[in-house]
Amino acid sequence: MRIQTSKLALVAALGLFSVSCGGKANSGTDARMSDYGTVEVTARLVEVPTGAIFHRELYNYATILKYQIVAVHRGKVPDNAIIYVGHYNPWKPRAEAADSRVKNIGGDSRQFRAGQLQRMALETPMDDFFMGGIVDKYFGRHTGPAYWAVRTNDAD
Repeated sequence: MRIQTSKLALVAALGLFSVSCGGKANSGTDARMSDYGTVEVTARLVEVPTGAIFHRELYNYATILKYQIVAVHRGKVPDNAIIYVGHYNPWKPRAEAADSRVKNIGGDSRQFRAGQLQRMALETPMDDFFMGGIVDKYFGRHTGPAYWAVRTNDAD
């Protein structure tokens, strides 16, 4: 009995050690992130408003989501600022969102959830990069440019 308890304690200790030492944080960057956009940030998704993301096979659109800046890696965005970012076909994983109409977008994010940390390559203003249907639940309640998400990766 004493040997089994010792083995169990050893296995538990090794498990905790591997989690604490091997849990390298995911910065959200990849080999292509810096090739896109004029701005690169890590930001936390503040909320996903009701009705902002919906699935319609024959309707391609962008939705505006609200983010709190955590870090600016490239370009100019005020630290700790709130920004509004347009995502094309937000119901699709970013790796599958591009199509014949909007080609240069991607990333590894699979969905959008409030509180989620994401690293994004952005362009601004959004209107220079996308002309189409836009769902903006913040219309009339924000100032400044809407950014266009070119690449969106999950981060820790």
